[in-house]
Amino acid sequence: MSLHLQSDISISRRGQFRRRDFLRLVTAGAAAGGLVSWQDVMAESAPLLRKQGMACILLWMQGGPSQFDTFSPKPGHANGGETKAIATAAKGVEISENLPRTAKVMDKVALIRSMNSKEGAHPRASFLMHTGYLPTATVKYPTLGSIVAHEIGDHEFDLPSFVRIGQRGPGQSDTAGLLGVNFDPFAMQAQDVGRMPQNTTLTTTDPRYLRRLGLLKDLEGDYAASGGKAEVADHAKVYAKAASMVRSPKMSGFDLSKEPQKMQDLYGNTPFGKSCLLARRLVETGVTFVEVALGNWDTHQDNGERTKDLCGQLDQPYAALLTDLAERGMLDKTLVIWTGEFGRTPRINPRAGRDHYPRAFNMTLAGGGVKGGQVIGKTDSGGDSVTDRPVGISDLFQTICHSLKIDAQKENMSSIGRPIKIVDGGEVVKEVFA
Repeated sequence: MSLHLQSDISISRRGQFRRRDFLRLVTAGAAAGGLVSWQDVMAESAPLLRKQGMACILLWMQGGPSQFDTFSPKPGHANGGETKAIATAAKGVEISENLPRTAKVMDKVALIRSMNSKEGAHPRASFLMHTGYLPTATVKYPTLGSIVAHEIGDHEFDLPSFVRIGQRGPGQSDTAGLLGVNFDPFAMQAQDVGRMPQNTTLTTTDPRYLRRLGLLKDLEGDYAASGGKAEVADHAKVYAKAASMVRSPKMSGFDLSKEPQKMQDLYGNTPFGKSCLLARRLVETGVTFVEVALGNWDTHQDNGERTKDLCGQLDQPYAALLTDLAERGMLDKTLVIWTGEFGRTPRINPRAGRDHYPRAFNMTLAGGGVKGGQVIGKTDSGGDSVTDRPVGISDLFQTICHSLKIDAQKENMSSIGRPIKIVDGGEVVKEVFA
């Protein structure tokens, strides 16, 4: 750990210490890395490290993917553009020709074609899809990953229970809010996947490192005594978690070189492919929630070509993830969510693009008790309106909680003394599990 104490132990007076910052704050690493092999780590039953044995992977399509060019094509209609539909492994279910590998695993997927909301701006829609609430000035609503980590994660686990991979979008909530800094995400950029996270190698001996942590504690005690008690408490939590993480043999979960080349090839040698493989490894190690972002789906221009390219980045890793989880016997205990903040307009604009459209869009669920090979809800012939089984954002959150065995009605206290339900309203989409 660096002894440049002015930078290392500086404490924000606003108390905004987040797990995404602790690698910057702690220059440390896994001294015990060579003592325990990956096989030894995996010999532990990762589900036993989590309450209920459940985990969740969110594949976040930042920018809002076109439903017409992904899972809800409208061939033969003017709104459908040039995208054709192809048959899938799910009888009677067709999806876009842009997703040929995904088509082969649709028997594992429940496709909801009747998602809808009223939020058509990226910041508010992203916040809503991550928290189930609209942003306010008074309540700091936790993001989904933080909720799941708080409710079913192992709070004593060496690694963060919530890992986020990829660029966050505008307005996207990525903090634990009222749940506290312990449940903020550990953030990684997609380009950094494939190597160990930065600054996770000890530059000194383990005993000396621990003595330095003791010195830090003493210095922080002086600051706490002078009025910074709350800030120091949050700072100490982040440092303690970081110290546990970098010294843990489970850090090998981040090392993709441990995977056979055949498995790496299955996911593809792309940032998103590597990120999906890492998500599986982390869940297998005992991490509760992993969010992987792929963007930018904000196709106001050249929607057809841009979406085709993005689907090319999505297709192989998504299919590989579902196949891999199923073959390892992990899919039943791992909910995989694919979604963005909204869909795109049925009508193609003069720039050959599609604009924001929250009134009717699609998303998918797989694993976690979900019945695959089915479509829930539908839209009219042009995709303008939901005509059957509308699913709102609260309904989606209720359904996610049901899959992960989380009590959606549980209340957590906000900083203003107001109890906040995990999900306010909505109902479980029971057909997902039928």
